[in-house]
Amino acid sequence: MTRPPGRWVARALMAVFGVGMTVAISLGIPNRNLRGANDFSLLPLGAFMIAGALIVARRPGNSVGWIFSAIGLLAATGAAASEYAEYAYVTRPGSLPGALAAAWYAGLAWFPLLSLTLVFTVLLFPDGRPLSPRWRPVVWVGGISTAAVTVLSSLNPTLRLQEEDFSLANPIGVPAVGNVEEGAVGAALLAVLLLLMVAAFLSLVLRFRRSRGDERQQLKWFTYAGALVVLLALGDELLDFGWSDFSFGVVVALLPISAGIAILRHRLYDIDLVINRTVVYGALTVLLGLVYVGSVVALGGLLRPVTGSNDLAVAGSTLAVAALFSPARRRIQAFVDRRFYRSRYDAARTVEAFSARLRDEVDLETLRADLTGVVRETLQPASVSVWLREARR
Repeated sequence: MTRPPGRWVARALMAVFGVGMTVAISLGIPNRNLRGANDFSLLPLGAFMIAGALIVARRPGNSVGWIFSAIGLLAATGAAASEYAEYAYVTRPGSLPGALAAAWYAGLAWFPLLSLTLVFTVLLFPDGRPLSPRWRPVVWVGGISTAAVTVLSSLNPTLRLQEEDFSLANPIGVPAVGNVEEGAVGAALLAVLLLLMVAAFLSLVLRFRRSRGDERQQLKWFTYAGALVVLLALGDELLDFGWSDFSFGVVVALLPISAGIAILRHRLYDIDLVINRTVVYGALTVLLGLVYVGSVVALGGLLRPVTGSNDLAVAGSTLAVAALFSPARRRIQAFVDRRFYRSRYDAARTVEAFSARLRDEVDLETLRADLTGVVRETLQPASVSVWLREARR
């Protein structure tokens, strides 16, 4: 039995990614960039690559898998080329061949990475196609602008390594092009990228509003992860959580992981439970945090004149939070179910009421009517019937 070609392609992509990351890590350590040890990009890059390879293997017709794979490959090979060039020019000058070509390639990946991640992924998720034929021009404009910036970057007269004070002359550079990131043409193309990002997110909103069934669940996974990444990034920016690069990498990796779950439809309908628990435990964390801080301040003010320290206040606050955890969680869970999951909440109450009546009811016709009523109210099927087998005599 022959294996689907998508699996062989996925394995080849993973092999190239593995080689690229191995080179980047092994050269990054002597370069003192230590990218393999603590750079936040390692985790999300691995997540993008693994999710992309799995989608390519199982859903080769879905372009999102190829986009994720391209993101992982561009980042891995770009990082490897950058570390290779820096090692050959800065760490141990003249020790490796082809360093100029590596430096040239390293400067090409940044714009395709941005456009693939922020435009094409959002625009084509989850089925790998634009929302409607009207959105195809957005895809074409995105592809043309990405190709244009990549070509202009390849003609940049100056190649820069990670060490900003070290630059090289590009043998195919065109002085008239200049630095794409600083020139007027580059600025215009970056403005086009921003417009494409806005269009892609508008497409996602419209797709979500029109979605039904499995597609709605897929979009829930994707938007849940995206919203979580944005909220945590904004929170870190405003409140300074003090996260390490590794912690931030874990958060960013949620995006490709959730997209892979959605497209492969693995436990697809668990997203409602995930969102429910996130809301409940997020609210519970905030509530208990406020209770803890408030009780420490209040008890500290009362006990400090007597004890001379806050130890009793901290201990009492900890016990209070521990005692409040279970009842507070139950109340928040009930409120969230009533407010945001009303149908599920009503269904649970209906089943509980039927179970209570079932203990006392002996008339089969009444039970049949109650049972069909419960099924209609909770499951809302197109039709329902009950078959009762006659007792053997």
